[in-house]
Amino acid sequence: MKRAKASLVAMTALAAALLWHWPAPAQTTAPAENAAPTADNAVMLTVFLKHDQSRPLSELNAQLERQGYYKAFPPPGVEVVSWYIMMGIGQVVTLRLPASRLREVNRIIEDSAWGAYRTEFYPTYDYKAVGIAAHDKAQ
Repeated sequence: MKRAKASLVAMTALAAALLWHWPAPAQTTAPAENAAPTADNAVMLTVFLKHDQSRPLSELNAQLERQGYYKAFPPPGVEVVSWYIMMGIGQVVTLRLPASRLREVNRIIEDSAWGAYRTEFYPTYDYKAVGIAAHDKAQ
């Protein structure tokens, strides 16, 4: 018990020392909410919208309509890269957006899709050019 307590005190002291010397983040202006995605600020986000299979589709669609899902999602200025139905799962949507708008997209999903869908989010990036180049090089 004494050894565990001493170890905990040592780890706490080490963490405090590291944080003391950690550089403070620079203050920046808040990002523009309507910023366009560019090479240096764009992220892609794949969203799995898994249907609640315990309820009929007509009921799910009525709930989405009441919650304003299709009116709110996707928000203006967010690029839809792909939007598929995955049978037995639900919808899979890949978006390209400025990183500064990630919270906005998350809140729209929380406010308008929850209940009809269970959600999963995966940050993604475009690998197509790299993959094709590697394939071509291997030929």
